[in-house]
Amino acid sequence: MKKTIIISSLAIFVLSGCFGGGNQKQEWTALIYPDKNNTKRSKKHGIYPTLEECKKESLLELERLELSSRGDYQCGLNCTYNEGAQMEVCEKLSK
Repeated sequence: MKKTIIISSLAIFVLSGCFGGGNQKQEWTALIYPDKNNTKRSKKHGIYPTLEECKKESLLELERLELSSRGDYQCGLNCTYNEGAQMEVCEKLSK
């Protein structure tokens, strides 16, 4: 009986981990590159609820900074700052 309860509990735990992550909040971080040839140097511009809003605001910021022709941007999904690497680490990058 104990074995059945343990196995059932473990199965529920594993399945909730596999299928329960779908409602994780998405945050898109705008990363502005003043020089599109040097992506090691970036400016974090803001965090947005959708990829579309991140793209729109990134392009507006490039225009505001007068960097439309020589700068670039990327939007990162659920980014966190990594102290060791001294950079934003994101689940996914998109443009």
